[in-house]
Amino acid sequence: MNLFNAVLNLFFPKTCGICEKICTSAICSVCKKKLEKITIPHRKCFLEITGIYYDEHMHIFKYEGLIKEKIRQYKFGNQAYLCEFFAEIIYSNKKVMKYINKYDYIIPIPLHKYRNRERGYNQSFLILKALAKKNKNIIIKNNILQKQRNIKPQSSLNKLERKNNIKNAYTITNKLEIKNRKILLFDDVFTTGSTTNECSRVLKENGAKKIGVLTIAKD
Repeated sequence: MNLFNAVLNLFFPKTCGICEKICTSAICSVCKKKLEKITIPHRKCFLEITGIYYDEHMHIFKYEGLIKEKIRQYKFGNQAYLCEFFAEIIYSNKKVMKYINKYDYIIPIPLHKYRNRERGYNQSFLILKALAKKNKNIIIKNNILQKQRNIKPQSSLNKLERKNNIKNAYTITNKLEIKNRKILLFDDVFTTGSTTNECSRVLKENGAKKIGVLTIAKD
């Protein structure tokens, strides 16, 4: 640890993302045990199902209770530091890391530039950056998939409206990088799957071999 980090830790010590007590990591040992009780990494395959372009999806939690509260604080409460908390959850789960390691690249679901400017950060990208510091084998491709159209917030729409709202909202910037590649899409919450499915469609139609999805929670 260099002098700058030592001084930084002295005045701004790390705290647990749940109980906010000072600790050496993003989650204290007591809270980690509590999380283990509600952690349910669940993988579901969608091979050859008409209209679904991703091949499998894994989520770690149900979107409820403590996890729902933390995700909302992270996304809408300007608490970007919680990316470390979510990265630690992923990194400490062997089943989830094994799932990630099957893929060539991991791509965060992109925000439109206006939404990114409004929030100040892409919540999915920050989690992946924090995760990549813990595991150097993770390759993040943040610029291959871009959101070219600013749309209505998906959370305010029903399933059919979400599907129509998101159509043709994404574009590929480099087809060569995805051709015959196994790509994992990452997002914080999976609700109807409209966003991940549209991203998967664009990737598949531009040459991706396999698409998986990983989300922190499923609503």
